[in-house]
Amino acid sequence: MCGRFTLTSNLDELQGRFGFLSEFTGSQFYDHGPRYNIAPTQPVLTVTNDGQRRGELMRWGLVPFWAKDLKVGARMINAVGETVSAKPAFRAAFKKRRCLVLANGFYEWRKEDQRKIPTYIYPRNGEPMAFAGLWETWRSPEGQVVQSCTIITTSANPFIQPIHNRMPVILSDETQALWLDPLTEDRKILEPLLIPAPIEMLTSHAVSDTVNSVKNQGPECILSLPERPDGQSEDPPKDPPPEGRLFP
Repeated sequence: MCGRFTLTSNLDELQGRFGFLSEFTGSQFYDHGPRYNIAPTQPVLTVTNDGQRRGELMRWGLVPFWAKDLKVGARMINAVGETVSAKPAFRAAFKKRRCLVLANGFYEWRKEDQRKIPTYIYPRNGEPMAFAGLWETWRSPEGQVVQSCTIITTSANPFIQPIHNRMPVILSDETQALWLDPLTEDRKILEPLLIPAPIEMLTSHAVSDTVNSVKNQGPECILSLPERPDGQSEDPPKDPPPEGRLFP
């Protein structure tokens, strides 16, 4: 499951890291960020490939082209990696419309007694990362055109397992090109990419329940909690994870 994430790197850093051309101006991108609490149905930054890598803002929550209602997308923010190539809602996109969904970190909620403790998970090196995603174009009867996407998940690696049993598929620099290759449609080539990230890639810390409300969008969402709710000591308080600036 991946239901909230962040994107705080600036556009220049993201373009340099993932090598895409933007279909929007810098000012349009800046209007959306920095973003510390991205939620379903909101716009997210994706990278597609039609022969060139292109950065596009899409609605999070895939709406199949055959859907009658845009609301369907709210139930399709994630696709299960083990079955995604066969599911009717995703199989066409899996063959022909794959994308990267860019992020700096993501949240999961760890069960502790009767509470769920939000945890922020992010790369140890502070660099942005690319989730494996799928995208679709949907047209309403009135002619409204919406591009939407979903994030593919896989079983959690041993680092994530104490927090949650699923995690987003994080593509390595080496596998991103293959995932985006418009000429590759063979599931036997693509499915092996949908695996957990290496244990050593990620780190995490508990955060406050500020992130539980989508109304809260500031950097306080990712600040580390110094103490567990049961009063036992956590690791020493951490500074916020490294991040880029969206604004000059």
